[in-house]
Amino acid sequence: MTTSLPPLPEPVRKDPQKKTPSALIPPSARSRLGMRLSAEAARGRFRLPHCNACNQPVWPPREACPACLSSLQWRDADATGTLIAETTLETSPELYFRERTPWRVGTVDLAGGVPVMAHLHAQCRIGDTVTLRLFLDKADRAVFMAFSDLDSPDLREDIQLRELTNDPRHRRVLITDARTPAGVALARAMTKAGAKRIFAGIGDAWKRDAAIEALEGMETVSTVPLDLTDTRSVEELCGEIGGKVDILVHNAEQVRPGGVMAGRGIADAKQLHEKLVFGFMRLAESFGPVMRSRGADGVNAATAWVNLLSVYAHANWPAYGQHSAAHAATLSLAQCLR
Repeated sequence: MTTSLPPLPEPVRKDPQKKTPSALIPPSARSRLGMRLSAEAARGRFRLPHCNACNQPVWPPREACPACLSSLQWRDADATGTLIAETTLETSPELYFRERTPWRVGTVDLAGGVPVMAHLHAQCRIGDTVTLRLFLDKADRAVFMAFSDLDSPDLREDIQLRELTNDPRHRRVLITDARTPAGVALARAMTKAGAKRIFAGIGDAWKRDAAIEALEGMETVSTVPLDLTDTRSVEELCGEIGGKVDILVHNAEQVRPGGVMAGRGIADAKQLHEKLVFGFMRLAESFGPVMRSRGADGVNAATAWVNLLSVYAHANWPAYGQHSAAHAATLSLAQCLR
């Protein structure tokens, strides 16, 4: 029987005299083969190396099967197993875990007799049949986490799971271009997910439209003036709410057709880059350092920067060449946030 968990308490107002913990990352050293697991986790897949001869999963990853020395291939794996051992870390030589103890870890015996070390959800007990999931930790490295019941209504109440995810519940979100259809949809989704406060960035707030009315009708949404093409506007907003933003969603959009041979190609490119690319840079310069400094601020830590970009950031669409290039530049610059 699955043990019910008490709900995570809503974070209280922080004592201004209390020191904010340093933003640390967990151990990041991985082998070349181990990094393949991070790539699979980033794609949302649960894959392990399998022997091409005996078809058995192999973990930890090796160059060849330890049983028959045949070559290995990464394939989809059965994520279920049995929790055969568990322990609770009360201290650790790693500063990241030392500040987060107690922390539960255990050994899961996967189908095929493969033992895997995993973080444990609070509902897991020795002898339980558990399901493993792959997550990327704060060092962008893949880690296993075991769950005894993925359908449990109390799944989100685990403090270790919250550390490995970016759950909006109890957190404060800034949507940089909330007037767009995507911005309104994001505000609704964040509200449904339990966000404590949503700051909806609005440019030219004096222009009333259906989007603003929809945003003002949401109890947790506060509209704030934000012009991504104006450095002062971004800096002033950061001065007001920078220390409160836990999740920043950069969803600025300005669609213009045309490529490099269009009559107004350069003029359109300047407008697009001013809002999308330089707007992103203004946000990063103002909000980035503040959010990074709060990266370990307990359950109320700054946790995510989300860029909503077009798929054509990866491959230019000639009919919308300038638009594609602006998104590609933003995607490239976003790597600086890592």
